[in-house]
Amino acid sequence: MENEIISYPEMCQREGLNLQQGMNFRIGGDYSVILMSLRQNAPYRDQVLDEGATLVYEGHDLPRTEQTTDPKSVDQPEKTPGGTLTQNGKFHEAAQDYKAGHRPPEHVRVYEKIASGIWSYNGPFQLVDSWIENDGKRNVFKFKLHAVNEGLEPAKATLSEPPLGRRVIPTQVKLQVWKRDGGKCVVCRADDELHFDHIIPSSKGGTSLIAENIQLLCARHNIAKRDKIQ
Repeated sequence: MENEIISYPEMCQREGLNLQQGMNFRIGGDYSVILMSLRQNAPYRDQVLDEGATLVYEGHDLPRTEQTTDPKSVDQPEKTPGGTLTQNGKFHEAAQDYKAGHRPPEHVRVYEKIASGIWSYNGPFQLVDSWIENDGKRNVFKFKLHAVNEGLEPAKATLSEPPLGRRVIPTQVKLQVWKRDGGKCVVCRADDELHFDHIIPSSKGGTSLIAENIQLLCARHNIAKRDKIQ
């Protein structure tokens, strides 16, 4: 469920894989998974644009080895030394095939790290574009994803531009709410199965952009509230 707060082990269990890398193409059979972070000192420069409707995700570096002691000093790779596609290459190929009209947009689940060991499920996205740009020192991959509504199955994606169905709660708002509410449900003070909840629901005009409209609720109270204004 979108805006659900989970631990790293729970996230790995859900996806059926020990998630050791941020880009995971087609691990779900008909969908991919990416892990992002907008915290200070995050290793990649991800961006959330259009008031939370669009994610621009930066590709990933070569792993650190004896030969590559500073991965940030070399171009991000599209292929491995053996000639197969890296994760960058797989996502890039999918985006370019979509733009050329050869396939529907790749369906992507996005998880965001908000604190050590604490992750937020940002919901489903569709991959609609990719490009390579120079950051002043080297070439990096960029991937553009649009947030789409929960319940949109990968098989139902179309070749047309996906609609901007929802908006992601900004990282700074999540961090403010987490600190303000003490990492516990505001109703019963439970500290597990938590969600970021809109006090005034988005469907009724509530914003995701300010902490005053977001609160922590456990799953039980989140389901009980649904779209009510309390």
